[in-house]
Amino acid sequence: MDLPLVVGVDGSEPSLRAVDWAADEAALRGVPLRVVYASLWERYEGDSLAEDLTDDLEGAAEQVTAEAIVRVAANRAALRRPDVKVSTDVLPEEPESALVREGRNACALVLGHRGRSGLVEVLLGSVGLSVAAHADCPVIVLRGSHDNQVRAGRHGRVVVGVGDKGTDSAALRFAVQEARLRDATLEAVRAWRCPAHETTDHPLLGGEPARLHELRAAEILEQALEDLPADVELRRRTVEGPARRVLLAASHEADLLVVGARRNPGHLGLQLGRVAHSVLHHAACAVAVVPERP
Repeated sequence: MDLPLVVGVDGSEPSLRAVDWAADEAALRGVPLRVVYASLWERYEGDSLAEDLTDDLEGAAEQVTAEAIVRVAANRAALRRPDVKVSTDVLPEEPESALVREGRNACALVLGHRGRSGLVEVLLGSVGLSVAAHADCPVIVLRGSHDNQVRAGRHGRVVVGVGDKGTDSAALRFAVQEARLRDATLEAVRAWRCPAHETTDHPLLGGEPARLHELRAAEILEQALEDLPADVELRRRTVEGPARRVLLAASHEADLLVVGARRNPGHLGLQLGRVAHSVLHHAACAVAVVPERP
């Protein structure tokens, strides 16, 4: 039995945009869509309601119900993708724990991007950050649009950051799957840096340490990609600079950015790492955070 794709909703416009994206993704994967509302969500992210929800309640002064939130979301998904089976659930609990638990029986979790402290879609809300840091499945956070509309991929490109896991990378496997589903080019990026103590001011020697690090990055990238399926259109890139800066730049020409996040059993804090944390806050496209096991 195929695991469902789960989308978390809270009645906001960004969460309904996530429903649109999740419906498209479920159709691509051929899996059911599960719409989930954790009823204590509003205490974290505020109570700004989507226009669709307000219309559904006829502009109502009446209290918005949890059932109304999931009904509007489910109807929106059904209208967008009639071929996708949609189910809903209202969970009377904290959103982080509810969504992390949902992720144990999901192929992926999809969340909308939230603003905070009056900044519209600049910083990721606390719920999304916590779920991305603890879920057992890939978590996809919608970024890159401020008009709450989801469109077909404009770039035809999935970007994945290649770390030190090589061919054992869950993030790389996920990125391959997403590129196949979208019939998109997979761009594998390996960032590299030359440590400051290896640089020199001598005009004849200055480029040699950097060249060695670039060659090493290319070697690691090639090893990671050696067993990729032949039917995936692949682009390899090694780029000098901090990984988070390199991937943020790449996100401007991507439909999806995929990064890995190490999970350490027994560790209770955020398990994201600086790169994943940075792209979740600032990427120009949707971001998938894929858990990597030690």
